[in-house]
Amino acid sequence: MTDAPNSPDTQLDYRVAHLAERLASGRLGELGVRLELRGDTVLLTGTVPSAECRDEILATAREELAHHPVHSDLLVAGTSSPDHGEDLT
Repeated sequence: MTDAPNSPDTQLDYRVAHLAERLASGRLGELGVRLELRGDTVLLTGTVPSAECRDEILATAREELAHHPVHSDLLVAGTSSPDHGEDLT
């Protein structure tokens, strides 16, 4: 059975798709953030370069998906330089 065009499930699917397009077309598009719909909850996964980027993505997701739970498994990539040289012997 398919969902009616205006059913809550279909509307959430469209909102998640719109969020994915919004993230991909914005300045954060190269981050490779993935969105998964699990029931009425949206899970964001991927790796981002900074905590600020993660916070911006979460704020955008919560704005776009108001009234739906948003969970994050976004990892912040380590960008600090190594504290010692690598021994290649």
